[in-house]
This record gives sequence, structure tokens and C-alpha cells, in this order.
Amino acid sequence: MLPNVLQPNSTDHVPVLAAEVRELLAVQPGETVVDATFGAGGHASQLAADLQGSGKFIAIDRDPTVRPYFDRFKRRAGVQARFLRGEASVVLGQLADNGIRADAILLDLGVSSMQLDRPDRGFSYAVDAPLDMRMDPSAELSARELVNDASERELTQIFRRYGEERYARQIAKAIGRERRRRPIERTGELVEIIRAAIPKPARFGDGHPAKRAFQALRIAVNDELGELEEALPAAFDMLRPGGRMAVISFHSLEDRLVKHFLREKERGCVCPPDFPICVCGHEPELRALGRKAVRPSSRETAANPRSSSARLRAAVRT
Repeated sequence: MLPNVLQPNSTDHVPVLAAEVRELLAVQPGETVVDATFGAGGHASQLAADLQGSGKFIAIDRDPTVRPYFDRFKRRAGVQARFLRGEASVVLGQLADNGIRADAILLDLGVSSMQLDRPDRGFSYAVDAPLDMRMDPSAELSARELVNDASERELTQIFRRYGEERYARQIAKAIGRERRRRPIERTGELVEIIRAAIPKPARFGDGHPAKRAFQALRIAVNDELGELEEALPAAFDMLRPGGRMAVISFHSLEDRLVKHFLREKERGCVCPPDFPICVCGHEPELRALGRKAVRPSSRETAANPRSSSARLRAAVRT
């Protein structure tokens, strides 16, 4: 039986690294907290509890279907809360331009369980559904358009870059052959094309054969890396001195972007190495909360296998 996709359910989303996020963001009563990727509100509920009835909570998400989750959250949060629909990079930039500052900002990247578990959204390779994958259902580009209209070369690059797919070229060629016969409309069709394109010995042992290709398409459809590159400086601009930001990523490319951004903001002197004294006057703008990314515990990954690839990085504005 299909789940009720219109009503929020307590099992829709298990927040990843929830205790670690709560500890690093260290929300205090009276502060302003921003959850820039609200989803089903799993992290938000815990962060709002730390406000203890005093403070403000801003929820951002590009997916309009999260609104019922926010309404439920708002009824229970006990603090002033508002929902802003849009891409995190755009909304955070608008808030910063309007002089609104935050004490704690969370970015939980990737697709949420709420989206993944709904067959009609077309994110999952485990259920046959229309080929979609849009986080914002009103966006023009869907996975259907990408699969049927992109060149084989473009598809190969997408599978290699975003999915690290070893058989990217073979999959792209197989898609090209099939779509010349008829358009590829459904996730089930695409899964079978991918499965047939991969050599039999490679179809076993490293998860579902369509996992990496589906991930790559989702990242490309939603321009997730481009969005992240713009969201990080927008979040930084919104932070007050002493404000904390935390980012959870689920892909090596995402984590690399986050790590490089934080390290660039941590840099002090930028004078050439052969200068005897500093003349630039540049000072660090962020201080990392830990030198390495925080990983889920074995207990968490056992309880929630989807958390296994998560990486958490956090920093405080100096």
C-alpha cells in the first residue's frame, strides 16, 4: 500500500547526526535560528527546543510540499517561526541584504527521506514512477527531459562527475539507443536500461546498479553543487559574530566544496610566503569547530543506513 503523501508522518524523516548538530550549533534562548533545508523538520524540532520558548526560527525549503510539516512544527515549537519557500542561496541572500542576522544556520544537503520515499517524486530506483527528481516541482528541468534530451556525451559527463559511475559511457549509450526507439518516461524503464548496460559481474556487491546514475541525475536536475556554492557565502553573510553554521553533506563533491569554503574563511595572513612580516592585515573570518568532518556512529548507521555517507562540518564566525 502506498503511503499517504498528503499528510506528514512521524516516520517520514530521521534526522542525521542530530545530537552532533545540536551540540555544535549550541542554540541558546533568544537567538535566531535558520534551517535552510527544512524538509520534514527533524533537525528543526530539536534546535527549536533549545530556544526554550524565546527566539526566532526561520525555515527555508524549495519544495512546497514541506509546508504541512512546517505547520505541524510551528504548532509545537513554541517560538516565533516562519517559512520561506525558495532556494537556500536566494533566500539567505535576501535575508542578509535586508539586515537579518542569524546565530545558528543549518544546511542539510541532498534529498530527504520525505522525498525519496514518495514514489510520485521519481527519486527512487526501487519503485517504478514517473521520471522526475525535481526538489521544486515547478522547476522546468526534470530527469525526464535530461535523460531524453541531453547528448550521450553530456550524460556520460553527468554520470562520471556526479555519480562517479565506472560505466558512465556504456549507460549513456544504452540510454541513447533506447530513446531513439521511444522516450524514456519512468524510473523502472531507466533502471532496466542501466542494469543491462553494466557487465553482469559488476551488478552485484556494491549496492543497487542504478544507485550512482540516479544520484548523478538528481544532482544535475537540481543543480545541487551550484546551489551549494552560492548558499555557503550567503549563509556566512547572514551570521552574526559568534554565529555558528553547520553543513551536512552526503557526497564527496559536496563535502569538498564545504571543506574548501570553510578553510578559505579560516585563513589569516595571505601575504607571499617570503614576506618577513604580515602587511595584508587579513584575519580569519571563521573558526572551525573540529578539524575533521564528523561521521555517524556505527549505532546510527545500523539504525539508519541512509546516514552512512553523511559528513558534518561546522564553524563559528569570528
